[in-house]
Amino acid sequence: VIRVGTRKSQLARIQTDSVVEKLKELHPDVHFEIVAMSTTGDKILDTALSKIGEKSLFTKELENALEKNEVDLVVHSLKDLPTVLPVGFTIGSVLKRENPHDAVVLHPKHKGKRLDSLPSKSVVGTSSLRRAAQLKKRFPHLEFKDIRGNLNTRLKKLDEKDDFSAIILAAAGLRRMGWENRISQILGPEDCMYAVGQGALAVEVRARDQDILEMVSVLNDSDTVLRCISERAFLKHLEGGCSVPVAVYTEIKNSQLYLTGAVYSLDGSDSLKETMQTSISSDNQQEKVDEKVQRVGITALKVSEADQDAAVKLGVDLGNLLLSKGAKEILTVARQLNDAR
Repeated sequence: VIRVGTRKSQLARIQTDSVVEKLKELHPDVHFEIVAMSTTGDKILDTALSKIGEKSLFTKELENALEKNEVDLVVHSLKDLPTVLPVGFTIGSVLKRENPHDAVVLHPKHKGKRLDSLPSKSVVGTSSLRRAAQLKKRFPHLEFKDIRGNLNTRLKKLDEKDDFSAIILAAAGLRRMGWENRISQILGPEDCMYAVGQGALAVEVRARDQDILEMVSVLNDSDTVLRCISERAFLKHLEGGCSVPVAVYTEIKNSQLYLTGAVYSLDGSDSLKETMQTSISSDNQQEKVDEKVQRVGITALKVSEADQDAAVKLGVDLGNLLLSKGAKEILTVARQLNDAR
């Protein structure tokens, strides 16, 4: 029996079920059991995430269970996992990415509108500093307020009260819940770049569990792994996290991995944004990958090591470029202002 840990929220359950379905297809002889638990982030609902200031808000309890051998693997949104994992854990698999962009969900009375056509002073709900910073700058006629809770809670707050004209949510979560029909607008990179790892699911395992690592490695999607490694390396190099506005955009075309990264002041007035690229091999030959090597918390056994190294270097190089242009100062001020809120 393989026990799979998950958060209790409906979305987390749907995400976990989708991963377990894939594992069942590949390992029909194995019995998978799902163990659901509440995390700190699920319990603290009255505080903005960036104010709680805890990196492993949605992961700590799940990792404790993993450590105690109560579960054998845990399914997360990659976005929730810090760039440095506690000793003894690794991300053994990053699955093919769903749409990583943010989506606008409107109050029913604004049906058919877009952010730019909402009335002046309309209130938009988001508890993400990254979303707020970019959108304040892009849509100065709107006001932004914190909104917390899981997807169900937030949609309820939007629909049943008159506090918000719209809320911003990850398109991936809405699509996985089957709520595409609520998406009135997908925000492209020119409006709002996404969070590191957004839209990708990750499977966390005990680093020394060779068999489990091998078992989940077949779920790795090479392009997603490389994109997310570059994004995580960029964030790690900037020492960013939930409490600072950092955004990314990646794509792979013609054997090139492109990474765009940006940092923002809290109100979006100050920002730095650059793009860099690196070559990756288009033929994904499955050479033997050293399972003891972790790259920004990821051990991807089925993905070219040279490509993984190139992705890490791309993230670090882009981080250095932004730091040389003053990213540190922007992020330090943003952190201080957020702490003082």
